[in-house]
Amino acid sequence: MKEYKILSQKDRFFSGKFDPQLLEEAINSYAEQGWEVVSMATANIPSFGGAREEMVVLFSREA
Repeated sequence: MKEYKILSQKDRFFSGKFDPQLLEEAINSYAEQGWEVVSMATANIPSFGGAREEMVVLFSREA
């Protein structure tokens, strides 16, 4: 059986500010725990000031 985890720009790793360096650190941190990146995508999130895009990373590992 597999378990899944989602990482988004609102994750604690980014402290409210997206940075590619922080993304790399987050992915490596999860890799140390056995997580593997399955896919990455950009989600279009509607908001009051218009739509915004948010990066989403999907991880999986054996449970």
